[in-house]
Amino acid sequence: MPLSVGSLSKTKGGVTDPGRVSPREETSFVEAAWLYYHDGLNQNEIAERMRISRASVVNYLNEARARDWVRVHLDSDVFRGHRLAAELCAVYGLTEALVVPDDPADSQASIGRVTRAAADWLPRLLEPGDRLGVSWGATVYQMAQQMPYTPVPDLTVIQLLGSRPAAPGFEAEACTSMLAHRLGGQCINLHVPLVLSSKALRDALCAEPVVYDQLEALATCNKTVLACGTCDTDAHVVRSGILTAEGIAAYRDKGAAGVICGRLIDAEGRPVMADVEERMIGVSLDRMRGKEMALLVAAGPGRAAPAKAAIKGGFVTHIATSTRVAEELLEMAT
Repeated sequence: MPLSVGSLSKTKGGVTDPGRVSPREETSFVEAAWLYYHDGLNQNEIAERMRISRASVVNYLNEARARDWVRVHLDSDVFRGHRLAAELCAVYGLTEALVVPDDPADSQASIGRVTRAAADWLPRLLEPGDRLGVSWGATVYQMAQQMPYTPVPDLTVIQLLGSRPAAPGFEAEACTSMLAHRLGGQCINLHVPLVLSSKALRDALCAEPVVYDQLEALATCNKTVLACGTCDTDAHVVRSGILTAEGIAAYRDKGAAGVICGRLIDAEGRPVMADVEERMIGVSLDRMRGKEMALLVAAGPGRAAPAKAAIKGGFVTHIATSTRVAEELLEMAT
């Protein structure tokens, strides 16, 4: 697990106020991190070497990690070589798959493992000059948060759908902006609402030159990163007010199995037209298919069925997921 120790560039939540830490203490943080990660000493050995308590060693290591001085990078080759990853590629025709172990006691921790692995993997799937389209939601946002600063030359990062109030940070513009920052790319946000009050207003807004140009940029994406949402009553499209709980249930009865960029698909990945779609501004499902690289981040309970629908619909070339979801996907294929 390669590790880098660098200078402090910013602080994060939970980090000790730099103004209250002496230069000597900061040196101790770095020394403890170096001994632990580079020299392979355990905490007791570090405590003896530095002549401090073991509790202080724990605090120093936590502080170094919280300040972003220490970043542990897991080589994605390990997880792409997993037996389940190979089986997923063989069964579903994927280019590559990355499968990480679930946390046996905590489903939220399992989601964090997948998004962290996807964050480490995505920069390796990008090349100079790429145009990356970005979906939205908690999974994509969590991945963006965990992305190491890895600049990709001449990269453009494009928001795939309009804006909609959501849980803090989960908005499409936040996901896109954060990924663009972490990847050192130019950011193209789609500065329009996702849902308008009428089709006529939606059509008029789409015809505006600045909006028209932004929508045309969506067609130039050669790579995408996305999540495929569920169609249950707690789905992202329900929590963000695009559909009601009763509405999503009705479309589920009509065969809806997943949600990509606010649009419904059935178990075969075919569109399930919702009434709201004629008032939506964002990438069409047709424009999401057949990309050079399309990374689906599938994590958490109930994500196997939507993931399968997205794969069958041609929206996915690469998948980052957990052992449990991978096993469910393989069971569904039989």
